[in-house]
Amino acid sequence: MQPRASRTEIVGWHGDAIKVRVAAPPVGGAANEELLRFLAKRLAVPVTRVRLAAGSTGRRKRLEIAGLDTATALDRLGIP
Repeated sequence: MQPRASRTEIVGWHGDAIKVRVAAPPVGGAANEELLRFLAKRLAVPVTRVRLAAGSTGRRKRLEIAGLDTATALDRLGIP
């Protein structure tokens, strides 16, 4: 995740991870909250089903999406 971007968007693959830019600053958890809201909307799931499993203070994060398999999530995000 790259905070303080000009807009919130999915960039694509970055090595073995998906790079996402968020417009919010990394202060008080604002960037993490925006990331969860953005991904929930793109994945068409309630935000309560998207959880930050690891990396709350770093750029590299691990998320868990309840009830959604990896292939479906990648498809909904438009990631080949």
